[in-house]
Amino acid sequence: MLRILRGAVCGLVFLLTLFSASPPASAAYPDRPVHWLIGFAAGGPVDIVARIMAQALSDRLGQQFIVENRTGSGGNIAAAAAINSAPDGYTLLFVAPNNAISTSLYKKLPFDFLRDTTPVASIMQLTNMLVVSNAMPVKTVQEFIDYCKANPGKISFASSGNGTSVHMSAELFKAMTKCDMVHVPYRGSAIAFPDIISNKVQLIFDNLPSALEQSRGGTVRALGVTSPQRWPALPDVPAIAETVPGFESVGFYGISAPKGTPGDIVELLNKTVNEALKDPKVVARLTENGGIPKPMTPAEFGKLVADETDKWRKVVEFAGVSVD
Repeated sequence: MLRILRGAVCGLVFLLTLFSASPPASAAYPDRPVHWLIGFAAGGPVDIVARIMAQALSDRLGQQFIVENRTGSGGNIAAAAAINSAPDGYTLLFVAPNNAISTSLYKKLPFDFLRDTTPVASIMQLTNMLVVSNAMPVKTVQEFIDYCKANPGKISFASSGNGTSVHMSAELFKAMTKCDMVHVPYRGSAIAFPDIISNKVQLIFDNLPSALEQSRGGTVRALGVTSPQRWPALPDVPAIAETVPGFESVGFYGISAPKGTPGDIVELLNKTVNEALKDPKVVARLTENGGIPKPMTPAEFGKLVADETDKWRKVVEFAGVSVD
């Protein structure tokens, strides 16, 4: 009996040793394509940056990172889809200021973004830029304010959806300048630009990547950036704060995953993103699109999103806007 017991114990020890030495189930990650949900239309600033980073991740991890555009509701459709996905690292979410803004702007969201997501990585910091139709008889921020006040309610501004930084930058501008403008939301700024170019809608405070592309192409006129000082890549474009003291709207791009995503997957993705942000070719492409790479740890990115959520709550309250 003692001999049998000893054999059983030895067998148990062997199994426990084998089990403890086995790699976690996520060690092979990724072994199939990863889906990266984007809340805005193809061709817009979020989409442009997402595709740059998706290629960088695909190259480094050996599996395709597929960008999926789930448009609508200021990015909340994509957020809800990601949050409701399996927490296995195969569904990720592109995170931007709209996710921080929606927490206070939307009154009936079916999720709590900070509670229901896991921060993964920061990609870059960026500013928005006020661009107007070439048909507008203004060339400076002050001329625009004067024109707007002379034509109350007759000027429309586009956005990439309710609750985006594009929307809230304009709402903050309205509140601080007392300009009376009408909001026209789209499912992404790329969709809005044809109407701005044709002067059906007069302006947009767009994320820099697409606003910069359009202004460089001469299809719209740039008046100012929303950062507190002039943006490093655009020293000739004034900061709106030079005309409207205290005006500021600086954004961020990053990645989150559903709550419960394994820590080793989060760490691998974070490490891979941060490595990509040191690659001169990736940095050059982000810089061309007006971004400043901002590598962070998952904890640092989580704090950034929490801080931005609090900051934008104050802006929402100041501007007095809400979406049911």
